[in-house]
Amino acid sequence: MQVEDYRPRIADKLLAEHLSAFGAVCVEGPMWCGKTWTSMRQAASVCPIGDSADNFATRRRVEMDIQHAFDGPEPRLIDEWQIVPAIWDATRSQVDMKHGHGRFILTGSATPPRKGVHHSGTGRISRFRMRPMSLWESGASEGTVSLETVCANEPVGVVSNRRPELREIIELVLRGGWPESVGSPFEQAVRVPASYVRSLLDRKMPGVDESRHNRHKMELLLRSLARNESTSVGIATLRRDISGGEGIAMDEETLSSYLDSVGRLFVTENIPPFSPSIRSGVRVKQSEKRRFCDPSIAAALLKATPPKLERDLNTLGFLFESLVLRDLLCYAESFGASVFHYRDYENREADAVVELPDGEWAAIEVKLGLNQEESAARNLLDLRRRIAEKGGHPPQTLAVVVGLSGAAYRRQDGVYVLPITALKP
Repeated sequence: MQVEDYRPRIADKLLAEHLSAFGAVCVEGPMWCGKTWTSMRQAASVCPIGDSADNFATRRRVEMDIQHAFDGPEPRLIDEWQIVPAIWDATRSQVDMKHGHGRFILTGSATPPRKGVHHSGTGRISRFRMRPMSLWESGASEGTVSLETVCANEPVGVVSNRRPELREIIELVLRGGWPESVGSPFEQAVRVPASYVRSLLDRKMPGVDESRHNRHKMELLLRSLARNESTSVGIATLRRDISGGEGIAMDEETLSSYLDSVGRLFVTENIPPFSPSIRSGVRVKQSEKRRFCDPSIAAALLKATPPKLERDLNTLGFLFESLVLRDLLCYAESFGASVFHYRDYENREADAVVELPDGEWAAIEVKLGLNQEESAARNLLDLRRRIAEKGGHPPQTLAVVVGLSGAAYRRQDGVYVLPITALKP
């Protein structure tokens, strides 16, 4: 099915690969990230369960007769399947009744509670996550350097690219990776994440009883997460942050359920910790790095503007790190790699780790300015040395991803310096 003005996505290749191996594929991800557009490109027909254009007539018909969801040329796209959770088990049954690859595509912007979903779908329904657009997908990165090449520790010569100004980096953070705003003037683009936040607060939260869902408390939690973007903040700190401003109490159980809910909506995508070796003497902290799926959400919650971030480079640094993590997640998935963060009990850390399928890994520091390159490189070299001394498996690649740089290169000590506006998968 044709989609007008479609920009190619990293997920195009992933979806094709999954369809070639499984009877059904579930494309998950936050609202407005482009799941439907990408899926329609490889679908022969669509069942638009979440479409309100016909007053939700499709949804009501599927609820009465679930077979309607599957009646149409294949691959059949069932958009926003989670609205009728029984579709999951019905899809599994359809695949069992008639074997074959690439029969159904499910898209979902939320994971429903287990109620109504009885089968995991293992072996029948494959899943992968789609995210807001990376800079390479939106056209803001020149794509002159491949992350896969860097992680394989292959040579990279000096590659020049246009050096962005600080204001450009700020605008990339604030506009986010929303397909709807690609090509739009900045003043229009920043309205999208602001509208996203309002839509998020107004919708029903999966997994949270309606009687317990307090919109104001959810907003306080989201603002607290925004203030702690790209950090390993704990639940106790979040609770203090929420109660500190207005004296509103939130017990740990309620806070955990709210965090689970925004996770089910794919609004947050935390970065898990990495351990270089199970048998290593290095003791690694196990806290996740909390972050929104796109830095523009945190920026909208903080009511950030270009002048404010120009005056608060510390906050900009955390938001920029979130942008880089979003792009690394997009790029790494394209070649089967995973993204983590690293911090040990000696407070040696790496902002990001990209682990390849063969177990080799890259340690990455994220810095806004090129003037921070030297200290970041020293930190990475010290990290590799210490892991090796402790019997762990050290990283084969060390890299510093920067914002304000006009060239990618490899230093004499082996550390890569990579502008975010030069990277691609």
